[in-house]
Amino acid sequence: MRRKASLTLLACAVFCAALAPLLRWYAFPRLARIPANQYQDMVLEARGATLLDYGTMRAKKVSRVTIVQTLKGNVEAARSIERTAGRPVVVWDSLSYVQGPDGKMVSRVPERYIFDAHSQAPVHATGESVDGDPVRRDGIEFKWPFLTQRRDYEYFDAQTRTTSPIHYQGTRNFRGLEVYYFEQTVPWTKVPMPKTMPVQGITPESVARTGTTRWYTTVRRFWVEPVTGAPVYGEEIHREELRGGTLLGGRAKVTAFSGHVKMREDYIEHTVALVRHNRTLVLALTSYAPWGSLAVGLLLLGLSLALEARARRPRDPTPAQPQEPEPVSA
Repeated sequence: MRRKASLTLLACAVFCAALAPLLRWYAFPRLARIPANQYQDMVLEARGATLLDYGTMRAKKVSRVTIVQTLKGNVEAARSIERTAGRPVVVWDSLSYVQGPDGKMVSRVPERYIFDAHSQAPVHATGESVDGDPVRRDGIEFKWPFLTQRRDYEYFDAQTRTTSPIHYQGTRNFRGLEVYYFEQTVPWTKVPMPKTMPVQGITPESVARTGTTRWYTTVRRFWVEPVTGAPVYGEEIHREELRGGTLLGGRAKVTAFSGHVKMREDYIEHTVALVRHNRTLVLALTSYAPWGSLAVGLLLLGLSLALEARARRPRDPTPAQPQEPEPVSA
């Protein structure tokens, strides 16, 4: 009976030991994925910013500039691309909407970002674009991969339509979470005018005919939770200028926008809470369940060996009982 129990425990131990690597290397890549229908929004603000008044073509100080960023998963487009890509794909239709202190639009720039649902690597397909212009991303955008490493990554800049390194600058603590801090500096670069302008009748084509060009630079900073790869906080020191041409009335340049853009406090709190929840789910697949399964397997193996040893131990012989003497008759 003990030998049967020992064999049963041994079989369970082998199963648990085999389950540990399966959870980490097979289940994790298939279960840890960005949902194709995900929707999220983010509000950022630049207080005390400088903004161009297109009516007078003069820069002025304003109390606040608000940037609303939305990301909406396009399920139908993702399914269509998956048929040819041969892997799970996420398609994000995003919009960056900038408005002044009076609530009026300053600019709106749509994007379509296509990427692998697990690795976050870009997937090149028809429709990949920024402000209606086809692009080819060679780096990440918006989100880092699961289990982010302490190293530099290639990051796509939507303004310049180019990819450059975003540098790992160290580990920090942000609201009780251990995060990796990344920073990228984009030098002054000539960039296209937005397709949608804040003044009726002004278009990128009409601005181009005046000879005026748009230039941009930024210092981009992210605090990234490494298990989920999700930024819990981000900010930019952002500057834009219009240079040359007849539109500026003989001036060499004028500031179109300048400000320190930061996430709004209520969105920071929501993001941190969401990342804490998702972090537990990812750790369950990469750490808790695999190591727990391995520990249970070792425990069962120990019990199996103990039972087997007891089953093989020789039993003590039963002592002979003294026999009653037979009666003797005379």
